[in-house]
Amino acid sequence: MKYILIVAMLVHFLFGATVYHKEWQEGQTFSAYLKQNNISSDFLESISKEDQKFLLEIRNKYKFYELKNDAGILLQALIPISVEMQIHIYRKRNGDSYGFDIIPIAYKKKSYFAKVVIEKNPYTDTLKTVNQPSVAKKLARVFQGDVDAKKLKKEDQIAFVYAQRTRLGLPYAMPRIEVVRVTRGEKHKFIYVDENGLGYKETAKKISYTVMGKKKVTYTRKVAATKAEARFGMPLHHIRITSSFSYRRWHPILHRYRPHHGTDFGARRGTPLLAVNAGVVSFSGRMGGYGNVVKIKHPGGYESLYAHQSRRRVKKGQRVKKGQVIGYVGSTGRSTGPHLHFGLMKNGRWVDPMKVLKKKSIKTSILKKFTRYEDVQKTKYKDVDMEEIKRERAKLMKFVDENAVTYVWDTSKFLMVTVNEKEKFSNAQ
Repeated sequence: MKYILIVAMLVHFLFGATVYHKEWQEGQTFSAYLKQNNISSDFLESISKEDQKFLLEIRNKYKFYELKNDAGILLQALIPISVEMQIHIYRKRNGDSYGFDIIPIAYKKKSYFAKVVIEKNPYTDTLKTVNQPSVAKKLARVFQGDVDAKKLKKEDQIAFVYAQRTRLGLPYAMPRIEVVRVTRGEKHKFIYVDENGLGYKETAKKISYTVMGKKKVTYTRKVAATKAEARFGMPLHHIRITSSFSYRRWHPILHRYRPHHGTDFGARRGTPLLAVNAGVVSFSGRMGGYGNVVKIKHPGGYESLYAHQSRRRVKKGQRVKKGQVIGYVGSTGRSTGPHLHFGLMKNGRWVDPMKVLKKKSIKTSILKKFTRYEDVQKTKYKDVDMEEIKRERAKLMKFVDENAVTYVWDTSKFLMVTVNEKEKFSNAQ
């Protein structure tokens, strides 16, 4: 396991402690991690069933932090389960046991400036200038939208502003390029960036931009719909959303932050629950805080979950049709009242159900994606917030006018952190 030493020593304390930045090993389980750190298996049993399901959200190659003393004993660990939330393991003050919690990830977010002079190409020169691969990758994607990088010549310049989150002084999560200025001789061209990371020019409140070049192209066309490709339905006839999908929600019963990997629908007890698509029942039974639960596997890597049911109507292994009644609304498990907690997974990861569920039934044709390599020029359209564009442009020009220095990332530097308590470590920036 590769790791970067972040803290060499802690002063003003009775013992030395070191923070390590590590990478979660492929195939490693949470129980194996506890054993590796000589933590009793009783600790795992002490974690509530409600929280144990979040242990499955730890992914391969996730970066996490450990605090260990000079004897190599784990004092604390912060292990992300999403961009916003993390597992916190901490050695209690009595020194004989450990505590567990799930807390928001503390990070700083700041805008950084970079000025790149072209010698070879935007990606190589940006990487050399800022010493951060993710920034170079994001800038290259911006150019896919509105700039032909091949036309840039030696000594042309690229100035841009990007937002980056950091933890303990190191980059955290992917950066977001905000605005770019390309200078060729005496001519300047500004490029703005959409939510997908593609660049576009300021022209009007509604603008078009192109993606062009020889590459793997994804395009859509209408094809006859099959049952596997049909739209998902809704889990209830009458929809009233009481709580939306969130990576960090204040739990109404636990009174602490927890991920909410699903959508809550308010309904009376006994209201029929409908399968959102055809599939096979993968689970039917009790599931901790979820109470009575039915899970259904659907084509395309989807699996739906219907929690807190008063009564289940299907069994594991049973095939169900779209719209079939699979149970009834209840308030079993940890619940403040009758409602449906509906969750949806795509290839093993929770997704926002409301971005997938549709009220309309199966169509005779659908838009299907295809890919192939070809020379292509694709036009896209976007509604533009003109006020936001003005703010982003002004921010960039302020850096340029002040002749700001490019920020160069130094990921090998030592950081001094004064942490000796759970609260200080969990809030460390």
